[in-house]
Amino acid sequence: MTMESAPVPGAGQATAVQAHTVHPPRRSGGGTRAQPGERRAVRYGRLAPLLCVDALAPAVTFALVVPVPWPWLLVAVQAVAQVLLFARRGLHRMRLSPSVLSELPALLGLTLLQWYVTMEVLVAWAPQQAIGWSVLAYGAATQTALTCAGRAAVYRARRRAALRRPLSTLVVGQGPLARQVTAALYDHPAHGLRPVGLVAAPASGDEKQPAGSDSVPLPVLASPQEVGRAVVQNSVRHAVFTAPPEATPDGAALFTLLTGHGCRVWLVTGPGSVAGLPAEGRPDHLWGFAVQPLRDGTNRPLGQGVKRAVDAVLATAGLLLAAPVMAACALAVRLSDGPGVIFRQERVGRHGSPFVLLKFRTLRPADVQESATRWNVASDGRMSRVGRMLRRTSLDELPQLWNVLRGDMSMVGPRPERPFFVAQFSRAHPGYQARHRMPVGITGLAQVNGLRGDTSIEERARFDNRYIETWSLWQDACVLARTAGSLFRLGGS
Repeated sequence: MTMESAPVPGAGQATAVQAHTVHPPRRSGGGTRAQPGERRAVRYGRLAPLLCVDALAPAVTFALVVPVPWPWLLVAVQAVAQVLLFARRGLHRMRLSPSVLSELPALLGLTLLQWYVTMEVLVAWAPQQAIGWSVLAYGAATQTALTCAGRAAVYRARRRAALRRPLSTLVVGQGPLARQVTAALYDHPAHGLRPVGLVAAPASGDEKQPAGSDSVPLPVLASPQEVGRAVVQNSVRHAVFTAPPEATPDGAALFTLLTGHGCRVWLVTGPGSVAGLPAEGRPDHLWGFAVQPLRDGTNRPLGQGVKRAVDAVLATAGLLLAAPVMAACALAVRLSDGPGVIFRQERVGRHGSPFVLLKFRTLRPADVQESATRWNVASDGRMSRVGRMLRRTSLDELPQLWNVLRGDMSMVGPRPERPFFVAQFSRAHPGYQARHRMPVGITGLAQVNGLRGDTSIEERARFDNRYIETWSLWQDACVLARTAGSLFRLGGS
């Protein structure tokens, strides 16, 4: 079976000399540098103070307002409920211009909902502790006021911290809008973003763009390679696009590179642009410019954590249940084809990281070169009857459960490919590089749609990117169910 993933950055490519050297900022505030491939979410200040404020407000309110003292367990439940409601509403998301007044309607509405549910639950389950409408109104107003006061204090502290230690930022774009955005970042450091470079088209690579009120020149980065070096050198934490990535030269590659380094990406547009309207309920701005976060759909720490836990459980259970079958396969390979039961091959995983994939050997390659560069061996006359049976039933893939348990792979994801073909397909098929945003898998959406073996790489990449952009645990369960069904149709390759 052939497999594909993302290219190793820089493999087989000549590295261009930087047009301008980007020096580390004097006040980067970046701390530990993010290495390529890390998925560290960048936060505007720490989230802990905001969570503490949101959790303490209901506890203090119940102590002041409710006539009958409540057990601390119930108070803790109320505090957790408020934090979860606010998180669901997006009130903990990073914003460039946070404002308590803009949040007030959402805060008040959620607080009223929480108190109303509490009142109904008490009437049904603990009538002796029931509260009336007057207590509900007074409690909701007090809790909202405490929450607003606490959040205002947190936002003020964040603005002061942003002035002291702004985070290194790249501006992606060219023309008047890029210059205006850069000037706004220089002149208004309370946003916490300090530009250290301008990413422009190669045609403007020798120019210096003025920025700020004093026309401070910025280094111009003309290629993704230069951007990658600048991100590491300057501990860049934010990138501001002045046009959608799809309308920017090398925009898709830049977006993947920046998010792969853990940068938070923003889209800023001029007045009157529909694309500039925020996708979320509460508008955000960067000194008057409409701004919204750009996400790749994979930065979901909770969902990815659950996915990894499910993978570990399924891989462990699979190894235990399939142990007799794997032992029989190993014995058959040993008797039919001699020693060397397990076949090891380098593949490219998430974010271009190489790993060693394990399979039952179905064919002994002539040399390392053939193993690394031959596309498909399904019709090779050297394959034994045992090898053909293992490939046709996909039993040769069972050792990859160990790859899943180790964290090299997932149960469901884009199939990994060898570095030689990754580089080749990335040049020939747009969108192929984007497949490595998620962990590679034993099976995937492309495979259950019949795209296995010698089939269209372009269509595989399309299905893989579709899987990534619409990922959910339920979709993983559906793919696994369809994969199990295909085993009875002997659909291996």
